[in-house]
Amino acid sequence: MKEFFYATAAVAQAEIRKLRRDPTELFSRAVQPVLWLAVFGQVFSKVRGIPTGDISYLDFMAPGILAQSILFTAIFYGIAIIWERDLGIVHKLLVTPASRTALVLGKALAAGSRGLVQAIVVYLVALGLHIGIRWDLWAMVSVALAVFLGSCIFSTFSLVIACVVKTRERFMGIGQVLTMPLFFASNAIYPIELMPGWLKTIAFVNPLTYLVDALRDSMILGGHGMYSQTTSFGIMAAVFVALLVTASKLYPGLVR
Repeated sequence: MKEFFYATAAVAQAEIRKLRRDPTELFSRAVQPVLWLAVFGQVFSKVRGIPTGDISYLDFMAPGILAQSILFTAIFYGIAIIWERDLGIVHKLLVTPASRTALVLGKALAAGSRGLVQAIVVYLVALGLHIGIRWDLWAMVSVALAVFLGSCIFSTFSLVIACVVKTRERFMGIGQVLTMPLFFASNAIYPIELMPGWLKTIAFVNPLTYLVDALRDSMILGGHGMYSQTTSFGIMAAVFVALLVTASKLYPGLVR
């Protein structure tokens, strides 16, 4: 067990070191949530046809944009795995004593760290737009945990895709096809109650829905989640474990 945690930490540290050497990626990723909140959110906050209860549309939207930022960043994480395979790095990792699960988990934890940086950007934008953010310690810890777990989910999902398609071109195509349906088939920018029945069904099995719900319950004043934190975090944890097991089994096949 000690060796497992050591290998996981080593992989995560190596991934985080890449980010520290090239922080420009984070700045480029920060542009999108800024545009969504400062432009799209400001405009649609003038529309009165979207029921958001006793909060403004901008407040309602902020957790969804944070979740979107996490999704869009993490879903393309797998392309780095394909690059590593082409460079021979994956081959070297697979001949080490580290378990496949430790290799996948280490990469997921590194993606979680990236997600926390995205959260800081969204919080700064929200502060500038006077969005009603909860600043108590437990709320911020809950948001951080949700962001971290959500990043782990979608980065591991991305790794599963990379292991299946095996080429950069196919991965980019599939990644682009999946991101928008996942985003729009969730409660990120409108309530589930507005959706037709078939779309509600998709939203209820979409892990992004539960990430948004956990964020909305913890991030915004008053708490406006549909589910309890136990339900949202429980479903996200179950999805992550399932994806972790799947990715661990598929990871060696990436080199074939």
